[in-house]
Amino acid sequence: MFFSTMLRAFLVLLVTGSALTTRVSSHQESGQWSCGSDYDIGVVAAFNPGIVTVDGHAEDWKNIVGSQFSLLSALDPDADKNYGGKMTVKALHDGHDIYFLLQVDGKYAYTAGNSNKCPSVALMFQIGDNATYHRMGGCKDGPDTCTDKTCKGYEVDIMHFSIGNAIPGRLYGGNPVDNGHGNGGDSFGHLIDLYAWNPHCRYLDGTGPSGNDSSALNNWKGAWWHSSFTFHSGFVVEDSPYSSDGKQGTYYFEFSRPLRTMDRLQQDAQFTIGVRGKMAAAFWYPVDGIPWHGSGHYSISCDWIPLDIHSGGSMLIKPASSSAFSLLFSVGALLLSAVAAYKAASSRNAKDQFVQLATMGAGP
Repeated sequence: MFFSTMLRAFLVLLVTGSALTTRVSSHQESGQWSCGSDYDIGVVAAFNPGIVTVDGHAEDWKNIVGSQFSLLSALDPDADKNYGGKMTVKALHDGHDIYFLLQVDGKYAYTAGNSNKCPSVALMFQIGDNATYHRMGGCKDGPDTCTDKTCKGYEVDIMHFSIGNAIPGRLYGGNPVDNGHGNGGDSFGHLIDLYAWNPHCRYLDGTGPSGNDSSALNNWKGAWWHSSFTFHSGFVVEDSPYSSDGKQGTYYFEFSRPLRTMDRLQQDAQFTIGVRGKMAAAFWYPVDGIPWHGSGHYSISCDWIPLDIHSGGSMLIKPASSSAFSLLFSVGALLLSAVAAYKAASSRNAKDQFVQLATMGAGP
């Protein structure tokens, strides 16, 4: 699970001028962790350029095959406390960016300005070779001793989207204001870019126990939508709550990020075409209107899920073959035109010669 059993809050971010709080209160874990997941399913990101616009709408994903997962209680994945619906995860890449769509059935629940009373999602990726899914990286150091030296190899990359201040269909994530501060925050829609070594030691990109680094960026973009919305021309904040509370439908969360980033601090997962990575996804929901808390989320598994980024060889060959055929067809058409022109010219020459001979024969 992303956080351990007694985690009180997923993240508290406060941006006031240049002040930024990046670490939450620590906690103590009790009991033994067990994972009985027997999933052999993963997520595949195939090469599909130019088909997706990150706007929260899922229509452009209709031909992309996704993977469907039961949403397990993060506190006790083997108990009968799972979320009532499932999460479908779809992914693709265009050779430069990777895209994700998370789709979850659920009644519309939204309270403007209160993220804990709105659905929320997160993606987590393994960075360090030793990073475990359980305990968010699994470094044994506490908040007073964890550093990029003591926890080297246990890094995980996290994207978290809380929608309490995010207008449906609008783009959030990396923006000039927060990127100008050199961190992974998003003071507009709370689509933030984090890294962690364990639940006690998680920070916005560019911040941490060793101080801040002005080179960090939030590399994520994202948007959300709910199928009960009928006003597709674009919402503004005054339209909140956007739909009727309790209306049955489906939530869509759509994201993109470059496959490779300019991170030099081991705070971003680096995706490589043809190489398998490890990922996880989580979902928070205010069940019966009760605000969720950090560890009260649902996960698609109790361990890492494989993420395969395919080169899409057959898809690359297809346009190449089509281009070759088009070139061959064009050359053939040009040759046929040349032959037709030659025949026409020959016919005119023969006619002219005939007329000339006929004229010569008609002389006195």
